[in-house]
Amino acid sequence: MGQGRHEHVATSLTSAVSEEIGASLAPVDAELARRYPGDPGTRQPVHTVYVPADVFAADTMRSWGDRALAALDAHAPDAASFATVLGLADELAEPVHDRVRAKLEREPVEDLRVDFEDGYGSRPDAEEDETAARAARLIAQAYAAGTAAPYMGIRMKCMEAPVRDRGIRTLDIFLTGLLEAGGLPDGLVLTLPKVTYAEQVTAMVRLLEAFEKACAVVPGRIGFEIQIETSQSILAADGTATVARMIQAAEGRATGLHYGTFDYSACLGVSAAYQASDHPAADHAKAIMQVAAAGTGVRVCDGSTNVLPVGTSEKVHAAWRLHYGLTRRALTRAYYQGWDMHPGHLPTRYAAVFAFYREGYEQAAERLARYANRAGGDVMDEPATAKALSGYLLRGLDCGALDVDEVAGATDGLTRADLEHFATPRGADATLSGM
Repeated sequence: MGQGRHEHVATSLTSAVSEEIGASLAPVDAELARRYPGDPGTRQPVHTVYVPADVFAADTMRSWGDRALAALDAHAPDAASFATVLGLADELAEPVHDRVRAKLEREPVEDLRVDFEDGYGSRPDAEEDETAARAARLIAQAYAAGTAAPYMGIRMKCMEAPVRDRGIRTLDIFLTGLLEAGGLPDGLVLTLPKVTYAEQVTAMVRLLEAFEKACAVVPGRIGFEIQIETSQSILAADGTATVARMIQAAEGRATGLHYGTFDYSACLGVSAAYQASDHPAADHAKAIMQVAAAGTGVRVCDGSTNVLPVGTSEKVHAAWRLHYGLTRRALTRAYYQGWDMHPGHLPTRYAAVFAFYREGYEQAAERLARYANRAGGDVMDEPATAKALSGYLLRGLDCGALDVDEVAGATDGLTRADLEHFATPRGADATLSGM
């Protein structure tokens, strides 16, 4: 075609047709935006550490880090021995080991839950009242002093009749204590366990609404995680996916779905020796959770292992290999968070996470750079893939597996803001201006 020549473009439909279709789909557009807002774009911790409420103390986070470092010194004192235990590639041995030690010194716990449920049990009311008030005071002090984990909160008792009132009172005492100590911290996280019916989620929403109204808190400020520990929370009596209804029942307050390995396994009759996060029953439950949560902004968290890295080096190494393998398995299945129940699990949690991001970041960065610059290559990526690539790099940055400078170098200068732009929720413009 010669320059300046314009191709004739013909249409047959009037604008009224498009307008009519748009009007008919407007309710669907609104429903999609409400139900599927996309990922919130905030940091997701790589784990949640559960600590019984009666043993939670001001130095808990530092104590866990010190105990994890002591375990490394005792059972894998250098990069080579640590890599041998876990089967790390030679090129990952030094960077992973060094970053694990640095992480344990700087930020050993990313998310801590003071447990008033199974880890605490049934206590006299006066004792639990005091413990809840103490938890609020210690967490408020930690945030004020800059020593808190990025995310902290409590797991209350569930909404079942025998413990419902006790759970509500503990939550009230805890939240009231935080307000009296200066306000609700940005990293506040609450966990509602043993949810079986969507109506229990609705009850939690009404409870939080009442608290916000009574204390003049911004409506909708307080969110919570839903713990999936019963078969009924996955499949309802009518054959539908209960967990999907739970997300909607939360009315935008649900922040996560946490899989409870042992309660769920026991509910299905799995023998104790085979209760694990890689059991087929666990995979089935988490797959349904994952699909139900996709696009809603609610994140899925894997469960834990009850095999503790204690005793002889041989036993510690075996437990480390198990935990490392389960964590890596979860990461490849897009479960980016899990539970850790013992300080000895921290070295392998971070080793697995750091290895996962470090071994793949160069390829991810190269693909994202090609996409951003519209360059060719042997892989043709689309906006959805660019979103996944940038999300991968952002998670690596957040946990400390990657550094800003090395990601910028590998992506031809893309900044964190650029990565966040590509990771924006569905419907946003997925191109960089000027590129």
